[in-house]
Parts: sequence; structure tokens; C-alpha cells
Amino acid sequence: MRILRNYILTEFFHSFLLSLVVFTFVLLVGNIIQLADLIINKGVGLISVLKLFFFLIPWLLSFTLPIAVLTAVILTFGRFSSDGELTAMKASGVSLYRISFPIMMLGIIFSFTAFFLNDQVSPNASFASRRVVKDIGIRNPTAYLEEGSFIRGFENYVIFIYEIRGNKLKNIRIYQPQEGKPTRTIVAEAGELNSFPKTNMIELKLFNGTSEEPSPTDPDTFYKLNFKNYNMTLDLSKVMKKENIQKKTREMTVNELTKEISKSVAQHIDPTPLYVEIYKKINMSAASFVLILMGIPLGITTHRSEKSIGFGLSLVFFALYWGLFLGGIALSLKGTVPPAVGVSLPNAIFFVFGVIMFLRTAKG
Repeated sequence: MRILRNYILTEFFHSFLLSLVVFTFVLLVGNIIQLADLIINKGVGLISVLKLFFFLIPWLLSFTLPIAVLTAVILTFGRFSSDGELTAMKASGVSLYRISFPIMMLGIIFSFTAFFLNDQVSPNASFASRRVVKDIGIRNPTAYLEEGSFIRGFENYVIFIYEIRGNKLKNIRIYQPQEGKPTRTIVAEAGELNSFPKTNMIELKLFNGTSEEPSPTDPDTFYKLNFKNYNMTLDLSKVMKKENIQKKTREMTVNELTKEISKSVAQHIDPTPLYVEIYKKINMSAASFVLILMGIPLGITTHRSEKSIGFGLSLVFFALYWGLFLGGIALSLKGTVPPAVGVSLPNAIFFVFGVIMFLRTAKG
């Protein structure tokens, strides 16, 4: 049995390493062009660019690891099935459960490894990358405004933007915590951002929204002020200081996110995006095991050993998985469903279908 286990794992790792390199390289290509532009057109030193390249890899691996696992499983069991090796194993009294057990255990190991990558390595690498950007003097104030993240540090404001396209913003929430008083909230359907790098100022134009103002006579009640246009000026002087670099939501660990949730709740700020980020880390990590469970019966039923078939099939199913994942995140951010439900949706669906397909294949 040890010989069979080593044979299965060797076959899997050959396909896994190939898939990981291919998918990671594909995602790196676009970023390599941007990094080359820093050297050619902006005169940035090679060492700084290499640091940015190095810090980029962990973030890419959080995406390429699960898809590489799925591809490797499909290729491995597809070849076993097409070459008749799977039939020979079963004829020797080895069930699909025993054949799949080493790969399943490997999936659990990959999931724990992915959680460490997503919770510790990738966030810290992304944060370190921004520190390098600041060190080399590339100052783009709008880079601090990231969609789907709380942005703190702009005077007394906490800003959350659902969608950013260039300098055009959609669905904006601005909170102004006030000590001993209810938090002031400004909500706008759209906005526009104009930056003035020389003065470290940002002009934020808001359109079609409401501002919740505390009543001067009764601080515990609010009245709504509707507006078509609302202009704000934000000072970046403090934010641009190196020591004041603030972590974005995706650059925080689970422990940091938990502390941020407590702070947001105390300031009467909706912590939903922070919960979404926590469940993203958990579910992206669990994806490796879930996709292995789905990939085993897929590889067997396709009954093909061609790598092109395996790569194509894995891309289709991962695209479906990622579409459900993004949809669940969007529903969670809008408050339609709880984050635990919305973000976990693709894993739940793929797990159920994976179990059903695996059991049917094992009986066949």
C-alpha cells in the first residue's frame, strides 16, 4: 500500500508543480509589465522593483494554489482512468476511498498551509510592498482609497467605498465618530475624486446622498439632510508620513481584523466588511480541500489524460467557483445575507456536489 500511495502522490505532485508554475506565471505577466515600467519610465532602482516582485508572489499564490490543486487532481485521476490503472487498482481490491485517501489528507494539509499564507504571509507582504512604494517616492494619493476596505487616517473620518473606477466612485459611506456622541454618517450614490499631490490634498465630490446629522437639542436622535452635491476636502499630510502608513483591510491578519471589529462596533460603524475579510481568508484556504473532493470524480468521469483537457476543465470549474465566491461577497457587503453564509456559499455548494459525485463514482 505504501508503494501505491507514493505512486499516487508522485503523479499528483508532478501535475501540481506544473500547474502552479503555469498559473502563477500567467498572473505575473501583467504585473511584470507594470514593474518594468517603473524601471524604464520612472527610474526606480532594480533592487526596489525586485522587492515589489517578491512581495507580490504570496498574494498571487493565494489564488493559484487552489486552481493548481484542482488541475493536478483532474490530470492525475484522468490519467489513471484513461490508462486503465484505476480499474486495475479496484480489481486488486483497492477501493476508490483508499486510493483517494492520500490526496484527501494532502488537501487538508494544503488548506492549513493556505490559511497561514492568506492570514500571515500575504497580508504582511502586501503591507511591506506599500512601504516600499512609499520609500521610492511614488506618491499617488488615490492609491490609499481601496474599494471594499475601511480607510482610516483622514482627519476624523472613516471612509468605505464599494466601487472605484479611476477617479469615479460608487456607493460611498463616510463615518465621523464623535466622542460621547453618535457617529455622523454620510451616504452617497456616487462620487468623484480629485487629488492635488503638491499640497497632499484630496477633493471628494459626492452626488445624490444623505447626511445623518445629530440633533443639536437631542444628540441621541438624527435628522437626514438630502443633497445632490456635497464637497469635502481631505488632508493627506499625516497619511503620507511613512510612520503613519495604515493597513488596509486585506493587509490585516484575523487577530487584527478582530480588534478592528471591536473598534468599529464601539464607534457605531458597520463591521460587515471586516467579517467578510475574515471569512474570505477561511474559505479561500478551505478551497484546496473542497476542490480536491470535486476534482477526483471529475478526473475519473472525463476519462482523458490530455493535459489540455485537464487545464480547460479546471479553468471552467474554478471560474464557476470564483463567480459564486465574488457573488457571495457582494451579497454579504450589501447586507443581503450574513457574511458567514454569503462568503461560504461556493465551498458549501462545491462540497455537497463533490460528496455526491464522489459517492456515485465510488459505487460505479
